[in-house]
Amino acid sequence: MNAPKMIPSGSQTVGPYFHIGLDYMLGYTPGSDLAFDTIRIRGKVMDRDGASVSDAMLEFWSADSRGTHSGTLSGHSGKPVGFHRLATDSNGGFLVALDKPGPTPLGNGQIQAPHLVVLVFARGLLRHLITRVYFEHETANAVDPVLLTIPEERRHTLIARSDADCPQALQWNVILQGDNETVFFAW
Repeated sequence: MNAPKMIPSGSQTVGPYFHIGLDYMLGYTPGSDLAFDTIRIRGKVMDRDGASVSDAMLEFWSADSRGTHSGTLSGHSGKPVGFHRLATDSNGGFLVALDKPGPTPLGNGQIQAPHLVVLVFARGLLRHLITRVYFEHETANAVDPVLLTIPEERRHTLIARSDADCPQALQWNVILQGDNETVFFAW
């Protein structure tokens, strides 16, 4: 007797349909609301084989330059301050420009290095993934309490580095699986 063929139902898959209901928050182009210390991060979202994920969506959450999360909405966009949502392009690429965050306190009084929290939504994921982006040459990285919990040989997946192809931006990629998989956190 043959085993029944299992076909995933709608509740078991995540589509390539992130734009539905989210268009008003996609494509935000920062303007005069950015401070002098603006950073740009460009990269790609890739699967385990290095193939581009062209229908992923990324959310970047950050503190302000003083290291505080205001939770307020910016007047012109209606989006929370320190929040950017964007879809990957047809090559899995993205570019985000935002104010560089400052160091932020943990609940226990320890100070975290400047970083971004990134949520990754993509096909095949039943739940979003959570990761972080730290910045190359940030001296506080050496004592960041969260970064220090990551094995040293895996920390590089969380560091945005200088981009030789685009000197005004930092390079950081999201690799969903495999040997060089980005570190993801369970929250």
